[in-house]
Amino acid sequence: MPDSANAQQSDDVQQPDPIDDPTAIILYGGTGDLAKRMVLPAIYELFTRGLLPDQFRLIGNGRGDVSAEEFAKHIRDSLTEFSSAPDDDEFAEFAKNVSFAGGGFREDDPGTLLDAIKQLEEELGHKVQLVHYLSLPPVAFEPTTKAIKAHGLNYDTAKAVYEKPYGTSLESFHALDDLVHSAFDEEQIYRIDHFLGKEATQNLYLTRFANRLFGDVWNRRHIAQVQIDVPETLDIADRADFYDATGAMLDMLATHLFQVAAEVALEPPLSMDPEDVQAARESVIAAFRPLDPKEVVLGQYASYLDTEGVEKDSKTETFAAARLWIDTDRWRGVPFLLRTGKMMKESAQKVSLIFKPSDGPLDHIHPDANAIVFDLKGNGAIDIRLTVKKPGPDPLPAESATSLSLANVAPGSMAPYTSLIHDVLSGNRMLFTSSTGLESAFQAFQPMLTDARPQVEIYDDHSWGPPSAKELTGPCGWLLGD
Repeated sequence: MPDSANAQQSDDVQQPDPIDDPTAIILYGGTGDLAKRMVLPAIYELFTRGLLPDQFRLIGNGRGDVSAEEFAKHIRDSLTEFSSAPDDDEFAEFAKNVSFAGGGFREDDPGTLLDAIKQLEEELGHKVQLVHYLSLPPVAFEPTTKAIKAHGLNYDTAKAVYEKPYGTSLESFHALDDLVHSAFDEEQIYRIDHFLGKEATQNLYLTRFANRLFGDVWNRRHIAQVQIDVPETLDIADRADFYDATGAMLDMLATHLFQVAAEVALEPPLSMDPEDVQAARESVIAAFRPLDPKEVVLGQYASYLDTEGVEKDSKTETFAAARLWIDTDRWRGVPFLLRTGKMMKESAQKVSLIFKPSDGPLDHIHPDANAIVFDLKGNGAIDIRLTVKKPGPDPLPAESATSLSLANVAPGSMAPYTSLIHDVLSGNRMLFTSSTGLESAFQAFQPMLTDARPQVEIYDDHSWGPPSAKELTGPCGWLLGD
């Protein structure tokens, strides 16, 4: 593509404004796996971009007795392993703002966290905004929230970030949400889903609303089905305790994939203001028809039971595929096919809109020859599959495809967690789901928690999952893997 057609380069990328309020980010589970892989690199990226408040502190919290120096070294090691080795001088400046409050944090024993906050406020001479980041297993959400409330750390300017899954059923969601709302107002609560922080996920609606080439065909008159496909080649690695208690449906399908489906299916919001976009997304989640267990396939990869930490008779699914229906005028009758799994043949994150056959003499073209495919990895790409004339004397059709890489559009884009944590600091709730939205998601998912849940089928490691999942797609087949 010639330079004249390129999107604006990095020096034109709009940077968000830095946050002015003095802030303490309290990272519960500060030395845990999620923190080192995602949260700590994101916070450090905000620091290097100048997007943290001038007066900020990162206070790690956990049961161990960890010094500030040890925690800083842990952060540096995490950056080297999961991001990139930091500049020595830059990291030294960052480390000045890092401390650790050990001894855990419970209703009956706050450990050293209250002392750490008091010391910080004495140093700064005033109170600070607290951001409670619960980088914890879901089982710890309840006791940590109770402790935050019991020790008076839930005042009006405080914010609370909760990881997924936020509840495991409609009943447990209500119980957790009632507890969280007893400590915080809804506007203080941020339920994080990093798929919504992806630049490429946000492209699903921005590309549609800004380009009639896409927007005018984004409906049931033209679309035969939508496929949201997130297979992974990885196993569950060192997440056995979490994963065996959670499974693919709660870990991926009822969280990430539901949210992406809503991004595809939402109606044009009144404006692109955060409140309007959030309202449009949650309005369409409310239109999700409850999953029919007969339209769901569950699987478990063959070597799963050999994993250390997995129960030998575990029925936990490592694969889930489902046919989701959205009862709006735009999408009624169009199946949304959702698929995710561990130890599959390829890793991908793709959203495919497959068109209905054209009217006229070429109505026999295979469905997968006419599709728009959004790649959600990294900065993303848009693949357009077309049927064109086959070279030669006869007017015969041939399949063709072209790909538009979006890497040149946003060379300065932020990682999903970086973007979302910045939104927490600035109070932008557009990419977070409200209590009402999550309730609707659990209502759609609830049938999978009944006795009608389908049996788990065993599939070969590094395959495309149970063969029966192909039946969900009808004549189209899965675009990826078939």
